[in-house]
Amino acid sequence: MMKRSFERHVPHSPQQMLDLVADVESYPRFIPHCHRMDVTRSPSAPDTRFDARMHIRFGPISQAYTSAIAVAPEAMTLAARATDGPFSHLDSLWRFEPEGQGSHIRFDIDFRIANPLIRSVAEPAFAAKQDEIVDAFVAEAARRYG
Repeated sequence: MMKRSFERHVPHSPQQMLDLVADVESYPRFIPHCHRMDVTRSPSAPDTRFDARMHIRFGPISQAYTSAIAVAPEAMTLAARATDGPFSHLDSLWRFEPEGQGSHIRFDIDFRIANPLIRSVAEPAFAAKQDEIVDAFVAEAARRYG
């Protein structure tokens, strides 16, 4: 099991950052190795409850997994839980809080690769990529919001 936390400060509002992270359809444009997202939105709460299937590719290797997403605008959080794919579990939480003229971002992720034969190699590699992904969100926020 791998647990990691990442924190950043950005000069954008918590609402802008939550909107960016919740815009899962745009991920293939800026998230490294994400080449497609398939999104199924809840008819009763399309902006706050949806499933997102991320298709990732590392060279010739491709994989996909689906996450159940819950956006809590009042709490400024987005939680995701993998429902299939290569993980025995994957839970993540984005939190956005006002800080100075911008926001404090905290991203927590807890995951475990299901296959014990590839776990020892894949888990550290996947954990290392999370820092790159957080940086991709910060860079995309700068492009979107100036």
